[in-house]
Amino acid sequence: MNHSTFHKLTLNRLWLIPAGVIALALPASVLAGGGEGGFNGVVHSIEGRYHVHATRIPFLGLISFVSKKATHGGVANLHVAEIDSFTEEVDGNELNQLVEEKLGAGWERMIRETSKYGHDQTLVFTHPEGDRMGLFVVDLDGNEMDVVQVSVDPKHLDDDISNYSHHHHESDGAGTKNYGDSQPD
Repeated sequence: MNHSTFHKLTLNRLWLIPAGVIALALPASVLAGGGEGGFNGVVHSIEGRYHVHATRIPFLGLISFVSKKATHGGVANLHVAEIDSFTEEVDGNELNQLVEEKLGAGWERMIRETSKYGHDQTLVFTHPEGDRMGLFVVDLDGNEMDVVQVSVDPKHLDDDISNYSHHHHESDGAGTKNYGDSQPD
């Protein structure tokens, strides 16, 4: 190989250097820009905004697998983070906006409950997942916050819940149920 052929091959491969730098820098810039969404995005945003640390539940993957099997697919994809020593004041509108932004499109808030002074707040979001329903719950109770995401199958849950129905409910034959032991006058 002569010197000019070697020089051309070297120049032809120089474009790989900027392409490699871009390929390595792009994921770092996305992560630094807070591009993460979903459960982890919400938890990391809460940690950053309120200067707290979330504790992930150990072996949650195993627990999620067991719960899926135990409920015959009724409950799956369980994610839980607990935040203790939550001391900063929480503005309900700000928390709601933070969660909505990080969850992204398709999630709809069903419940927003805030106590008079804002010490207790609950947000519940839902997301259709085909035959399943995604649930996302943020619950601030005094100095503790729980963040939970789970996917449920309403059909299986209805079957499981009916197993725990109260036995003292009686039907009057017309499709209505009588609760308790009260008698008409």
